[in-house]
Amino acid sequence: MKTAQIVIGLGFGDEGKGITTDFLAKQNPESIVIRFSGGQQAAHTVMIDGKKHVHSSFASGALRGLPSYYGEHCTIHPVFLFNEKEELEAKGGNVELHIHPLAKITTPFDVWQNRNNVRNLDHGTCGKGVGATMKRNEGQYKLYAIDLIAPRQMLLEKLQKIAYYYGFLNESEIDAEVDHYLEIIDQIKWNISDYSFLEKYENLIFEGSQGILLDMDHGVFPNVTYANTTSKNAVEICQKLKIEDVEVYYVTRSYSTRHGSGWMANERELKLKNNEEETCVYNDFQREFRTGDLDYNLLNYSLKLDAAYSFNAKRNLVVTCMDQLEQDYEFEHLTTEFKEIYGSFSPDSKDFKQITSLFQ
Repeated sequence: MKTAQIVIGLGFGDEGKGITTDFLAKQNPESIVIRFSGGQQAAHTVMIDGKKHVHSSFASGALRGLPSYYGEHCTIHPVFLFNEKEELEAKGGNVELHIHPLAKITTPFDVWQNRNNVRNLDHGTCGKGVGATMKRNEGQYKLYAIDLIAPRQMLLEKLQKIAYYYGFLNESEIDAEVDHYLEIIDQIKWNISDYSFLEKYENLIFEGSQGILLDMDHGVFPNVTYANTTSKNAVEICQKLKIEDVEVYYVTRSYSTRHGSGWMANERELKLKNNEEETCVYNDFQREFRTGDLDYNLLNYSLKLDAAYSFNAKRNLVVTCMDQLEQDYEFEHLTTEFKEIYGSFSPDSKDFKQITSLFQ
């Protein structure tokens, strides 16, 4: 029977989805890892035997040796993809990547839009063009993965029209951006595959993006992401493939985090240790990386919300960064807070202890 494992962040992102995905990849080496939301703005850090990689355009099983798949709700930036491909190859990672024909393609003009407009609205952005790409694709100026293998003149026309859409009128400037962009596209072997490609795998690992509290339908506006960060998209893919054995791994740090602007519960500056490899630090676009104490009611909200999309799935709670607080983390207190959330949640189970102890 085919099985699926879905990794979901319970907070505002940065919970540890990358290392959780890598853990599942190690346990299931014959799997493929599927990104089903977000895109090149991900910063999912994995470290194996001293080798570290921050996964963005490849799923977090790549350093472990697993292939990647990007679904139709994801975005791809060819230049960022090419650069990460070279980094992964140098580390011996797996750069096999398959992309759904309807995945959205980011252009240099989308990146420009994100970096020069959204930031000024105090919304916050990763500066990678994801939000602009998704918004543009709601109108007539669409660009999909399938367009990357279309006749060159057709692709060229679409890119020029996208430049005009954003107000670029300098022909020489447009040509320079497009020429470099097309040069990179030509250096990549594009594996465009619909969901039927996934039927060859007995186990699928779905790697989420950001966290439930940033979901575009459920987060606190306007500081949300342009994606469904619940299990919604992953569950829909499982339904298309008729996979009934689905397990969700809900991830939280032992404290709460938020990178950038927006509402956050229990915010305070925590004195952390053992986090020298922290990927999420201040940058010009997202700005501050914020911390606070866990709000159990808010985590409960996220769990119950996601149950609306994954009500038939088995559930696991993954707690990361348990060694980063100055005081020993009260693990028993955490499990007590969650004991009534789901009947299937069992902190005494062997699997639960195996997962949580991994991050202590």
